[in-house]
Amino acid sequence: MGRAGHEREEPDMTDTSTAAPFLTAWFEILDGDDPSRILDLISDDFSLSILFSTGGGNATDFAGGRAALVGYLEQRERGTRTHHRLSATTLGQDELFLGEVRRAGVPEASFVAAGRVNDEGRLQRLLIGRSSEIRFT
Repeated sequence: MGRAGHEREEPDMTDTSTAAPFLTAWFEILDGDDPSRILDLISDDFSLSILFSTGGGNATDFAGGRAALVGYLEQRERGTRTHHRLSATTLGQDELFLGEVRRAGVPEASFVAAGRVNDEGRLQRLLIGRSSEIRFT
């Protein structure tokens, strides 16, 4: 039985046994010495949208395919920010990841990522929203 008043079983969104292994590894690579390695993890039909807010109504949307991801990687400040998982789960081919961006260990922003991993184990879709206006910790 699921939560009170529900007849069907609800997925346990706090189950750490399915804690988005692909996106967890993705952010570890992104924070590492060679973030361009993530380009080896995307499918041929990859598409993304990364809505990157810096507060005050200012945001940039990196949207498209491989070229958009390359553009995102090129503009990043390497080695200054790190991504930290707060919670994550996997539902079928989809991974959901709630995290925090830190600069020199100090929280700077929260983000949520949703990714779809194809049958070949490559990332096919990626949607990320980032905001410095809200914290989950």
